[in-house]
Amino acid sequence: MASFTRFVSIAMPESLTCEEKGRNPAFDIAFATDAAAPFLQVILHTGSGQQIVKGEAIQPVERKRKSAAAAAGVDYIARVPAGLTGPGEVKVQIEGCTKADLSQAGGADWIKEFRTLKIAAAPRPAARPRASAGADASAVKLYFGIHKHMHQPYYNTTDRAYWDGEKDGIFGARVGPYTDFIPAAVHQYEGGGLPHAGLSTSWSGSLIEQLDRCAAEHLCGGRFGGWNQPLRQAIELKTAGGHRRVDFTAFGFFHPLMPLIPARDIVKQIEWHRAVVRQAFGVEASTILFPPETAFHVRMIPALLQAGVTAVIYDSIHRFRACRDYPYAGINEGMLPPNPSEQANDPADDWLQLHNIWAGSKISPSLLKPEYVQYTDPDGVTSKLVAVPAERYIGNEDARGGYGALQYGAVLGQVYDQIVATGSFDPKHPPFFLLHSDGDNHGGGADSYYKNNTGQLVQWLNGDPRFELTTIRDYLDRFPPDPAQAVHIEPGSWSGADNGDPQFMKWFSRYNESYSPDLNSWAVLTAFQNMVHTIEDAEPDHPALGEAMRLLLLAETSCYWYWTGQTIWDQQVTNAANLGERMLAAALKALTATGRDRTGPTIFAPWVTPENPGGKRWGQGCLLDAPRDGTVHTFIQDVSGLGDVRLVLRTPSGERVLPMQNRGPYPSQTGAAVTSHYYTALLPVGAGDVRYFIEAVDGRGNVARSALERIYLA
Repeated sequence: MASFTRFVSIAMPESLTCEEKGRNPAFDIAFATDAAAPFLQVILHTGSGQQIVKGEAIQPVERKRKSAAAAAGVDYIARVPAGLTGPGEVKVQIEGCTKADLSQAGGADWIKEFRTLKIAAAPRPAARPRASAGADASAVKLYFGIHKHMHQPYYNTTDRAYWDGEKDGIFGARVGPYTDFIPAAVHQYEGGGLPHAGLSTSWSGSLIEQLDRCAAEHLCGGRFGGWNQPLRQAIELKTAGGHRRVDFTAFGFFHPLMPLIPARDIVKQIEWHRAVVRQAFGVEASTILFPPETAFHVRMIPALLQAGVTAVIYDSIHRFRACRDYPYAGINEGMLPPNPSEQANDPADDWLQLHNIWAGSKISPSLLKPEYVQYTDPDGVTSKLVAVPAERYIGNEDARGGYGALQYGAVLGQVYDQIVATGSFDPKHPPFFLLHSDGDNHGGGADSYYKNNTGQLVQWLNGDPRFELTTIRDYLDRFPPDPAQAVHIEPGSWSGADNGDPQFMKWFSRYNESYSPDLNSWAVLTAFQNMVHTIEDAEPDHPALGEAMRLLLLAETSCYWYWTGQTIWDQQVTNAANLGERMLAAALKALTATGRDRTGPTIFAPWVTPENPGGKRWGQGCLLDAPRDGTVHTFIQDVSGLGDVRLVLRTPSGERVLPMQNRGPYPSQTGAAVTSHYYTALLPVGAGDVRYFIEAVDGRGNVARSALERIYLA
């Protein structure tokens, strides 16, 4: 029998053009060998690492004409899937082994051939008409706003009365931010003649409740008596647009990480917050939402709309990274490269590297404006609302104290100059972004920021017509975005949360270890959510439901994951769930015994490892190639037990249903009375740009589905 010694011929394209999403189309490589070749594979050496095609993707084919000379040879087709690489020059390596026993093969036993493939970028879609400022740069104006966030969590979920010297010091050091600093700033806006200037601010319900307690019990030396009166007075100040110069945004009462809690809890957190703002300040909270941690995921949109939200604030980098051809900055960006499935928007052509501030990646000034963002659920129903960008790098610098760190004119001037240079100014939708930061921490929470810095800011704006400080509501009234031009925004949060990556890994610390305090808290919380929701649906008048619901919403406080590794925080969710379980245990036992459960399983928002299958993963101070094998993980629980759990995968070639493996209850180390079952499913390698959701059935036949997620499988 003849042995393989050489490739007789190789036929493959010399050049290709990327598909619309900026990745290679599928193509074939035809080659012939002088004999059957073991262990054939094709290796694409791309700019982001190696992509290997082997196994079932390489098959022998029948020769169309057989001659004596060719009878011993074998023809093969290697089918290279779409989406493995972007534009550029790719070195293609075709190889096979001369030994049938791979364990006996050395480097010299591999026969290799090399070819070069040039892949051109996808043709850019026709640009939507944009009005250029042309030679008259005075027609260009850049609008910006300021947002200040105020929050303190409860330091003990099961004892609202808990107070100690540390808490007294924390609150006592923030008397100014929690009383008259914001009024001091907006009075300067009005006195300085800035017609549309104001600021938006978000106050958690847990902070407001504790400030009321400080006032009532004379804590912190009695300095919080009448704490809200200066704010109530400042609310009377109006802009030229008729809106309040101090605008209390919608928020979640207990500062929850909204992308990772159920939709019904998002709604309730916002509704509870509206009530406490009304009680504390005598006004209705805005329909504009500042989400805690600036954490946003498009799957939140239906719940936000249900809660009366019309616009959401997000961190600008997640709009930039959702563009095809995004100029990823490497490890300095602090995040992995964007997953190709998130890069659904047209390329931008005005990338700018900011100077004189820290900026780990480039920004696109033309994208710094409110736009509609949309989400489509598993049934194909699309929801949309307005998304308002908070500029990551300029906002960070403003948070250090304003003029003490940020030279507004010089830095915002770079954005302005790029808009002029690229002709991207659109007078119907001019640039607008927020400078967002904590209003009670570091330089951005200091007396000097609200007073001296604001005075300098007003003076600068009065002398520089290129820029205008405005409230969000005034801007949206004057320049409403076009609902027909909805975009996608990558998930993520603010930069202070481990750079706000799309996987929210700040709240998944140590997820790859045998035990993670963060995963434990999510598993316990998911079970607790199901208990409370089940009672709420079946017995809405149960006497313990109100307190159990408060414990649940309190347990969703994002801070209890933020400080992982400290027992005081790692224990908080379990403590709340255990107390709630004791309140509801008898009712749940009776309810399940009589078959009255009508609530489906609670499904925690799924996550995928590695984060970008077949893309990149983190190494020690570098990026490494990630395995192409991906796994979906989630927690699921139901008081009536769990039945069938499956992953529904929608690929370019159709829909597939994959069973999910029940790995049992997550092994808690916090003494949890309840926890959830941990489920996983392997994702098919090379499936491309896919959508998926999880469907679970409980012991009573109640069905629940997760949101529709996206991932690219290389």
